[in-house]
Amino acid sequence: MNGKGINMGQGRGMGRGGGRGRNQGGAMGTGGYCVCAKCGEKVPHQQGVKCTTLKCPKCGKTMIREELLKK
Repeated sequence: MNGKGINMGQGRGMGRGGGRGRNQGGAMGTGGYCVCAKCGEKVPHQQGVKCTTLKCPKCGKTMIREELLKK
């Protein structure tokens, strides 16, 4: 249909699932640390390796990115 009435929007809304996700969809960048939320152990972050795939060398719990722990 090719309506020409009023109330015809442009359809530019975000819609369902249109957000950018955690960290607004951007990478944290190089450098920084992976930190254990349980014991506080820090290890240098390796580019291309998600902190959540690492286990703490001290207690064995999952590590998280330092910037996310501070939020």
